[in-house]
Amino acid sequence: MTGADAVLFDMDGLLIDSEPLWLEAETEVMARLGADWTTADQAQLLGGSLKRTVRYLMGKAARPASPEVVAEWLMSGVGDLVRERGVPLRPGAPELLAEVAAAGLPHALVTSSERRFMDAVLARTGLRFDVLVCANDVSMTKPDPEPYLLAAKLLGAGPARCVALEDSPNGVASAEAAGCQVIAVPSLVPIEPGPGRTVVRSLADLRAHPGGISLRGRLCPGLGG
Repeated sequence: MTGADAVLFDMDGLLIDSEPLWLEAETEVMARLGADWTTADQAQLLGGSLKRTVRYLMGKAARPASPEVVAEWLMSGVGDLVRERGVPLRPGAPELLAEVAAAGLPHALVTSSERRFMDAVLARTGLRFDVLVCANDVSMTKPDPEPYLLAAKLLGAGPARCVALEDSPNGVASAEAAGCQVIAVPSLVPIEPGPGRTVVRSLADLRAHPGGISLRGRLCPGLGG
């Protein structure tokens, strides 16, 4: 079994339960654009970029608005919600992050969110990482491999020696294209197991140790040491 030298964490839907906040903000934007918004629409955008989200929103709009205005409505809205209400951590997230740090494993946050939203989340949750990679740091966001390749490079670890934790198909595709080992913790959309990919129900099912990440009670296939 190969081990892991670093751990790469997605943010939305994996570490934080932000999807209800995004749904509320997107619904408000669509009301301003004269159209309805559903959870099925939200699922279409899981793990995607702001540009893709704005394009999708405008495709459903009944009233005109520029992409820049729609993006500002959305990012201001969801940022205000985080600052006003905070955002809950997903089950097992703080414990796993603490174990990763205690095990001396370098770890990065790899998110498709914009820096202003990432900063708002980090300020409210107090989560800390050795490296931060957000949408503003790359030319191509998930499902392109660039975010994970950049995070691995900044941590000084080969992608094949990194474990990436993701909740969305877009994120899984990005990490796998980068050559990372993947643990999927599905949130809104199901994800099937596959070669080099382990699927678990919750971050609480995982533990960290100096050799990498394993299932509590037994090793994840292909992970940890």
